[in-house]
Amino acid sequence: MMRRLLAACLLAVLAGGCATSAPPPDERDPADPWEPYNRTMWTFNVAVDQAIVRPVAVGYDTVTPGPVQTGVRNFFTNLRSPVVIINLLLQGRGGDAGRETGRFLTNTVIGMGGLIDIASFEGMEKYNADFGLTLASWGWEDSRFFVLPFLGPSTVRDGLGRGADSQANIEWRLAGDGSYYLLGIDVIQTRAGLLPLDEQIRDAFDPYSFMRDGWLQRRNYLIHGEEAPLPDYDAMLDDEDW
Repeated sequence: MMRRLLAACLLAVLAGGCATSAPPPDERDPADPWEPYNRTMWTFNVAVDQAIVRPVAVGYDTVTPGPVQTGVRNFFTNLRSPVVIINLLLQGRGGDAGRETGRFLTNTVIGMGGLIDIASFEGMEKYNADFGLTLASWGWEDSRFFVLPFLGPSTVRDGLGRGADSQANIEWRLAGDGSYYLLGIDVIQTRAGLLPLDEQIRDAFDPYSFMRDGWLQRRNYLIHGEEAPLPDYDAMLDDEDW
């Protein structure tokens, strides 16, 4: 799951150095009580992206044909399926876990190890589940926003969830030290796919808030669907109870 840790942070490091200062305490978003720290860490992640990750991703995008990029993306998406299956089971969604298992086997066996997304061609639904969402399904729905060094946007809940998911990460188990090369390829292909968003985030009035709000809204949607309620800010202050 380390791949997802790194990929998630890429939204945080797209903005190309557009750092902004934290607002006064009485003007801060209640979902982001650690905003001064988070902005500092986000600026650090931006610098890492601009110096290392983005240049490599631009080169990869320039020289790699579209169909090859699609195959690479399909391959790594397929590798994440076991983590999804485990979390669907932990959430009590046995039927969805069975369908995701069928999708994984179809793409692995017929789709050349996942390079070809046969399952989507056949109309098989793709599910999205991780241990952060599992913790939310168990009752920990609201949690404080937290930017991790190198790894990017998270919450206290999702940070713990990502650590748990990493134990089932196939990328780290395929070929010993070779898994680090797999991880690097996956991060670069993910960053290349996000290149079209660079200008949009860079042009935002406050790129940090744009990133934070978009990330939190997506996680809230994954937890609640279209009927997502407003965050429970009091519950966010009780993270230490978990």
